[in-house]
Amino acid sequence: MLSGCTPWPEEFVDRYWMAGHWRGYTLDSLLRDWARAYGSRTALVHGATRITYAQLNRRVDRMAAGLRLRGMRPGQRVVVQLPNVPEFVSTVFALMRVGAVPVFCPLSFRAPEVSHLVRVTEAVGYVAPSTYQSFDHTAMAAGIAAQGPFLRRVFTYEPPGTSSPYGGFSTDVSSCHYFPLNSLDSPPGPALVQSSGEVALFLLSGRTAETLMVIPRTHNDYAYQARAAAELVSLTENDVYLAALPAESNFAFGCPGILGALSVGGTVVLAETPEPAECLPLIERERITVTSLDSDVAQSWIDQLPVKRADLSSLRLLQIHGEAPLAIAERIGPELGCRLQRVFARGEGLLALTRPGDPDETVFTTQGRPLSPDDEIRIVGADGKDVPDGEPGELLARGPYTLRGYYRAPQHNARAFTADGFLRTGVLARRTEDGNLVVAGRLAEQVAGGLS
Repeated sequence: MLSGCTPWPEEFVDRYWMAGHWRGYTLDSLLRDWARAYGSRTALVHGATRITYAQLNRRVDRMAAGLRLRGMRPGQRVVVQLPNVPEFVSTVFALMRVGAVPVFCPLSFRAPEVSHLVRVTEAVGYVAPSTYQSFDHTAMAAGIAAQGPFLRRVFTYEPPGTSSPYGGFSTDVSSCHYFPLNSLDSPPGPALVQSSGEVALFLLSGRTAETLMVIPRTHNDYAYQARAAAELVSLTENDVYLAALPAESNFAFGCPGILGALSVGGTVVLAETPEPAECLPLIERERITVTSLDSDVAQSWIDQLPVKRADLSSLRLLQIHGEAPLAIAERIGPELGCRLQRVFARGEGLLALTRPGDPDETVFTTQGRPLSPDDEIRIVGADGKDVPDGEPGELLARGPYTLRGYYRAPQHNARAFTADGFLRTGVLARRTEDGNLVVAGRLAEQVAGGLS
């Protein structure tokens, strides 16, 4: 693995390969397979833009070649801070096809958080809108580049039909080069041979520069998570997934999310905001079947539905992350006309979900069971000993898609992991007699972070 990452011990590597969880494919090679299998089917929808699997794979190939021409090399890190647009998906896959590692960054982050990420990951590249919702990302990048030796390539996204106010190709006084993202279009060369055990992408934990931790996810473990989650919710090529929450979140990207929908030949519809004014008409127009929300957004959809009067009859499953109040959970079925699935998702890896056949009481009151049969869960008290089922304690986890250490954080890792490799999630939870998890909040001194 990349230097600064903690690998799984060999005995666990062997176990996960033998169980068939890890299959030796990189995410970008899987996209090639999906393009061959589903070439003419629609992969991505954004506004009036519709992109087939074949077009997406071709765009990724040409973008990867353009990145190589502009100096991107295997192992380098690139911060990706984009809205829910097709370019987010193509950029992430193109970076992986080069062998570079995308660092998923929320659009809300500003100079303190982004500069921290650049320093910690030694990111040489940055992908973002030149400006977005009145914020100047390019000016922020220039300021970060002037402060340190790492950031030297900035790729600016412009919506179709617009141009950059910075005029395209340029170089500033700190020798940072600026390129329009759509200029990354070159004839592809030979495919790069990569290991599926390498880091595919970095997710984040924490919400401020002081609390941010970087989460390495390998091709093996993240492909397994998305594939297993897609199987659990019975995704097929006939499903249409609405990415309403930010695409850079683990929940929207891989639980099963964007990646899971693409893995089965489904269609991903990208919405730049989860607001009901945008999403409810999208469900009717695109015949959305599955989507993922947090409880506050779900409540706004329910409250606005009588006003918007959208036809939601295509929607079969709504995933809600975290601790949705019972009053909201009980309204999902009657008012939105779909099945509710409760989800507990961590960027660090642990994913628990209610099952399609669970009784309503389980769905309304728990976060379900761990995704994998090889997920190992402990609920421990303040003394570090396991507590009986039904008693609250800290949730500990390890498994085939749960990290063994944050990136370049040895001191934090010594506190955040037990000696035998369990992640201390910092979450207060209890386990029911039938194995479901009930999340009851966070510990006063949280060890792990919280971006899902």
